[in-house]
Amino acid sequence: MSEKYLIGVDFGTLSGRAVVVRASDGVQVGTAVTEYKYAVMDRTLDAGDGQKLPPEFALQNPSDYVDVLGEAIPNAIKDAGIDRDDIVGVGIDATSATVFVTDEDGKPLSEYDEFKNEPHAYVKLWKHHGGQDQADRIIALAEERGEPWLERYGGILSSEMLFPKVLETFEKAPHVYEKAAHFVNLVDWVTWKLTGELSFAASDSGYKRMLTDGEYPSVEFNEALAPGFGDVFEKKMNAPIKQLGEKVGTVTEEMAELTGLPAGVAVAAGNIDAHVVVAGANAVKPGQMTAIIGTSGCYVINSEEYHAVPGVFGNVEGGAVPKLWGIEGGQTAVGDVFAWFECNSVPEAYEQAAREEGKSILDYLMDKAFEQEIGEHGLVALDWLNGNRSILSDARLSGGIIGLTLQTTPDEIYRALMEATVFGIRVIVENFEEHGVPVTDIVAAGGLLKNRHFMQLLADITRKPVSVSEAEQTGALGSAIFASVAAGVYDDVYEAAEKMAQVKENAYVPNEEAAAKYDELFAIYKQLHDYFGREETGIMYKLKDIRARAFEESAK
Repeated sequence: MSEKYLIGVDFGTLSGRAVVVRASDGVQVGTAVTEYKYAVMDRTLDAGDGQKLPPEFALQNPSDYVDVLGEAIPNAIKDAGIDRDDIVGVGIDATSATVFVTDEDGKPLSEYDEFKNEPHAYVKLWKHHGGQDQADRIIALAEERGEPWLERYGGILSSEMLFPKVLETFEKAPHVYEKAAHFVNLVDWVTWKLTGELSFAASDSGYKRMLTDGEYPSVEFNEALAPGFGDVFEKKMNAPIKQLGEKVGTVTEEMAELTGLPAGVAVAAGNIDAHVVVAGANAVKPGQMTAIIGTSGCYVINSEEYHAVPGVFGNVEGGAVPKLWGIEGGQTAVGDVFAWFECNSVPEAYEQAAREEGKSILDYLMDKAFEQEIGEHGLVALDWLNGNRSILSDARLSGGIIGLTLQTTPDEIYRALMEATVFGIRVIVENFEEHGVPVTDIVAAGGLLKNRHFMQLLADITRKPVSVSEAEQTGALGSAIFASVAAGVYDDVYEAAEKMAQVKENAYVPNEEAAAKYDELFAIYKQLHDYFGREETGIMYKLKDIRARAFEESAK
């Protein structure tokens, strides 16, 4: 009998990657990546007329995702050198909530001439924060009415979620809302494209579409939010729900021609790009916190019982793996913070020194930053350069650094930003534990695994042992694991993860001496966190308001 293979496709923020893995052991045998042509449109509408976009916008062009299907998948199959007829299943994961506006057949409205220059007709990326006012109103009304579903989201609601984005479109671009037949997240749009069958993944719906115990927010609630918005779920977001590992349908003839996949291959329900790593890293036991750390950070922990945890991004039964409650916290920027600093704040002298030593600027910065003793830089930073997701869930918060002097060097600031990021993770961990969800250990995946200094910081500051996924593409592997269940290769995701995941246990362990020193800095971070995040949010809000007014003036 010939070996069976699975395809996992991971749609990220800047690119999409396809991998081919062996079903028997999860070993990757082929891969390919397609960079998005338009990437993130957060300043100008490059796919349209180039108009200047308002602050907090982050849009994408749907054609970029189609390019991934038509390029990355066939190239990955070619790279694997396998017979395509040996492929038995396809799984996808994607950034979420990344929201499409489509017609009845799934064609994005941005592809219509009448909407080519309308920002609200384009895909609103996960980090689009244009609906913050709508998110605030949803929370206020839910609190006023005592809506029970609000507790599942930690009593807060991020502007990143689907609901505020759809309300934003209803209010800011009613002509787009009226024309829309469907508002659908990227995870479901891709499986719809592959199979011709529109369905909503249960996990994504629970975390991002407000589906709670099989029900959405009521017509009465939605109408109270905005007259005419009451039937949004019934008319604009009404599709069958599919569970993790369930088959959505099979690859159509048309999509077989585009992707190089065999027609009739099983397609699994889609999953959130971070959550799929839980299976990909075999972090499926209660108490194991999966840390997916890349451009942003997502932290998912499984619990046998439901616990109300404030400040989380969702608490969904079967949200990450079947039969367990998946509880999510997150940070809107991690690697993005470091990239921002590298692009904007490194002097030429450092660039020259790095070249002379034959190092990348990143390695040079890291080496200099960690020559110092803990606390020697005299700095504490707030990591909210793209707002705060957990536990404050406030996109209007912003970053800061305290302790700067004329002697402060770029590498010291860089290290302070790294420490602040891990302090933010510790806040999330302690919030889980304070509300009845113990964290026994951390299983890490994502682009920052290659940064050994960051990973040791994670162990020291949280005082948790850190295991790491050794799979080259853990997210795409996780999608392939769910595809294996949809295709009938394995009976359930627990068996599949045990067979297919590759993890190095306890790769980093806490250094108690270092941990004690970081405690002192963390105490200051927590003071700043609570002061600017809870007591004096008005300071940061006012700065954002001034910026918005200045934008409006410059746009006139």
